[in-house]
Amino acid sequence: MRNVATFYSHFGALRFRRFCRDRGVACELAPVPRSLSSSCGTCAFFEASPLDEGEDWPEGIELVARTVGEGAAVTYEEIYRKGGS
Repeated sequence: MRNVATFYSHFGALRFRRFCRDRGVACELAPVPRSLSSSCGTCAFFEASPLDEGEDWPEGIELVARTVGEGAAVTYEEIYRKGGS
């Protein structure tokens, strides 16, 4: 299962990639999947959470979701939305 984060800006995506790298979490930037929406069109795929226990998601993240299923049948389960959950 992979996680995906979307961002309000490209700068937020680049900052999140650095945040993950500094914490030893592999992170790949890519275009946002069609079934998700994003302000800037860039998302980050990552396997493990880069957060320490009790830590909030960094500034600039619009949405974090986990993938469910594989291939063409993949869907996304929202786990965080700025100002939402």
